[in-house]
Amino acid sequence: MHPESAALPGLPPRQPAPRQLDPDQQTQAELAPQDHADGFVRVRGARENNLRNVSVQVPRDAIVAFTGVSGSGKSSLAFGTIYAEAQRRYFESVAPYARRLIQQGHNPKVEEITGLPPAVALQQRRGAPSSRSTVGTVTTLSNSLRMLFSRAGTYPASAAGRLESDSFSPNTAAGACPVCHGLGTAHTVTEASLVPDPDLSIRDGAVAAWPGAWQGKNLRDILTVLGHDVDVPWRKLPKRSRDWILFTEEQPVVEVNPQRDRVAKPYKGRFWSARSYVLHTLADSKSQTMRERVLRYMETGPCPECGGSGLRPEALAVTFAGRSIAELNGVPMTDLTEILRPAAELTGAGAARRSASSGEATEVAVAIARDLRQRIGVLLELGLGYLALGRATPTLSPGEMQRLRIATQLRSGLFGVIYVLDEPSAGLHPADAEPLLAVLELLKSSGNSVFVVEHNMDVVRRADWLVDVGPRAGEGGGEVLYSGPVPGLAEVEKSVTRPFLFDGGGRDSNGDSNGIDGGGSAARNPEAWLTLTGIRRHNLRGLDARFPLGVLTAVTGVSGSGKSTLVSQVLADVAGMHVGTESPGAEEPDAETGETQGDRTQVREVAGMDAVDRLVRVDQKPIGRTPRSNLATYTGLFDAVRKEFAATEEARARGFGAGRFSFNVAGGRCETCQGEGFVSVELLFLPGSYGPCPDCGGARYNPETLEVRYRGKNVAEVLGLTVDAAAEFLADVPAAARSLAALREVGLGYLRLGQPATELSGGEAQRIKLATELQRARRGHTLYLLDEPTTGLHPADVRLLMAQLNRLVDAGNTVVVVEHEMDVVAAADWVIDLGPSGGDAGGRIVAAGAPAAVAASPDSRTAPYLARGLAGRQPDA
Repeated sequence: MHPESAALPGLPPRQPAPRQLDPDQQTQAELAPQDHADGFVRVRGARENNLRNVSVQVPRDAIVAFTGVSGSGKSSLAFGTIYAEAQRRYFESVAPYARRLIQQGHNPKVEEITGLPPAVALQQRRGAPSSRSTVGTVTTLSNSLRMLFSRAGTYPASAAGRLESDSFSPNTAAGACPVCHGLGTAHTVTEASLVPDPDLSIRDGAVAAWPGAWQGKNLRDILTVLGHDVDVPWRKLPKRSRDWILFTEEQPVVEVNPQRDRVAKPYKGRFWSARSYVLHTLADSKSQTMRERVLRYMETGPCPECGGSGLRPEALAVTFAGRSIAELNGVPMTDLTEILRPAAELTGAGAARRSASSGEATEVAVAIARDLRQRIGVLLELGLGYLALGRATPTLSPGEMQRLRIATQLRSGLFGVIYVLDEPSAGLHPADAEPLLAVLELLKSSGNSVFVVEHNMDVVRRADWLVDVGPRAGEGGGEVLYSGPVPGLAEVEKSVTRPFLFDGGGRDSNGDSNGIDGGGSAARNPEAWLTLTGIRRHNLRGLDARFPLGVLTAVTGVSGSGKSTLVSQVLADVAGMHVGTESPGAEEPDAETGETQGDRTQVREVAGMDAVDRLVRVDQKPIGRTPRSNLATYTGLFDAVRKEFAATEEARARGFGAGRFSFNVAGGRCETCQGEGFVSVELLFLPGSYGPCPDCGGARYNPETLEVRYRGKNVAEVLGLTVDAAAEFLADVPAAARSLAALREVGLGYLRLGQPATELSGGEAQRIKLATELQRARRGHTLYLLDEPTTGLHPADVRLLMAQLNRLVDAGNTVVVVEHEMDVVAAADWVIDLGPSGGDAGGRIVAAGAPAAVAASPDSRTAPYLARGLAGRQPDA
């Protein structure tokens, strides 16, 4: 009897494993509607993306883990097929006129699914939300808190009437502060920001915020005509003159006789004060470069009108338990629940009134306070009590965001649904994953099914059922290798997941570690040290940190301890300013948080940075936001391909240059689909119809362009090649071969050259960026920063990633990774562990040293998990 045919405890015996079934031989009776009551969801003939006519059955009322290497098809099965079909069926029950208002998904490519209950999806959100998104808005707790103040707050005697709940939100017209428009942050100019060096004269450029070239000289000449001395140091000018030059709203027009050019004629010149010029440029300029330049001369801080709350004064005047809504939004949830306790436990509450004098001792206050405390309790159980409702979500770690979304669903109290979760452990420290597993069990015990797409083997081991998809990625995957209780996967030799689940983390037959470190050598010794003293940002308060150079360093700690702040923000800012590669407009207020770089990062002293001459940040942000961006264009290899096509005899005879073979510009592309290869038709109350372009058939190019062939293939056919196939096809094209070799080294050989950026996962995007960097010439002394690079990666893919990181270090570079995967941390040369907890209880370095030293630290919450990871790297006795 095969292991996969065993019955799940608590469920009836099931049919033979799907991997043994031929969909063509499977009878309709096996998937008949009467089987709905046997506790299984049955899928037949799934062909979404790379799925190869998959048929599989999975139990309801159980935790089911979908595993497989990145790109194997597990998400296509769990989300693209099962969840998409459940969503489609729900939309069919909605009135047609209402469907027009809902963004609908797609109809999955599947013959039939039976036994399918309603489904709820919790997917990874790759894009960062705006600063208007907070812990309170994500969890909807802000709605209840606003209602509490509106209906049961204590209003001042001068209040004209009771405010509506919208008046307590900075995101509505009724509640937003008129000065900062609800952002809580004001951008202003001062004399110090406009004139950074008061020892300079106006002629020498004292007013740095003014434009350069002719415009700057024009303003200087106008000041001369107006009687101002442009040759004395700025600080020696009368204050009245300085204020007028910088801040006046007047715009006098004078006749200027320029002395710079003998042929120049007199002209009428209009004066702009420095502040007027800056504000005008921000408001009207279409040049991003100019906008970024003037933003450097603005100062950012809390709005003086609302004190940073983003609310109008009348809303801030209302209190509950003696505090304004801004104050309650600013306290940790552990404190908030105690503040609400007296109201929630109040006995003998009176009836509420519709007037502003209704007060706090009413039934409404009791009901809302009790509801708030119950909902906050779920977040406290998940270890998020240190967060405040007003905390902006862009400042949260991925693990914190993941738990917030899960807590929101847990509180909903749904019964009999399938929860489909995309890597729920992503971004979580092993200590934070423990309460997550308890949450998943609670969802199951509440009468629900939990389907998780997961790479964390600790989570997979705790599942009731396992569906392993593979064996490889892309065209080499799309098959269900196994479906059954977890122990049964041990017998499936084709599974790439099996050795990591059962054989000590991927140890080979000789007992040696296959090495999640990618075969890296023994621990390397630092060449030098980079020291940052007095770091202040978020929960880092006066922190001193030392980073070894020339080695691989892993920064660890529980979610919210300050890891990403230290590496991806502080270290990135400091190194970027040193090497001169900070992003354009580094002082520009962040689109998400409203802070500028100077406001966000404070470091008292930096030492050792001279040993770094280049900074590279490799993150999981998309390589493009439209289908026009793809792997070939991002890596630059498509430039080499287009040149090869342009060099063919046919292209030269027709006068086609390299631009002719771009699908992003007119000329060679198909104009019907504008080079996108597909057309969409909105069907109002039905899901939109997407299909290949009727003119080019999805090729993206017009017929004349496709007639040009290079080694027997047209440009569309080359874009359709996988990286593996293209590596052979373009082996003698050096520029392309280099890129393709790097992509294969990071495990992306299954991707198509023309695969749109929108179809790539965060892990795939990060590896593409790493491959793009690997193809460049080695020069050493580069600082590489990676934030949780293993997120979204199967352990087999992590091995490939670590091999490339070790290559970078061996070439004389420094790699610093923020990481939760203990096998990666155990393979590092140096470990910096932050904590001991998250939020205000974190922000300290509790242990630093070689992995073995940190694993022995009694103060580190990472230590026991790291010790287990180190033990897994040792050969079995």
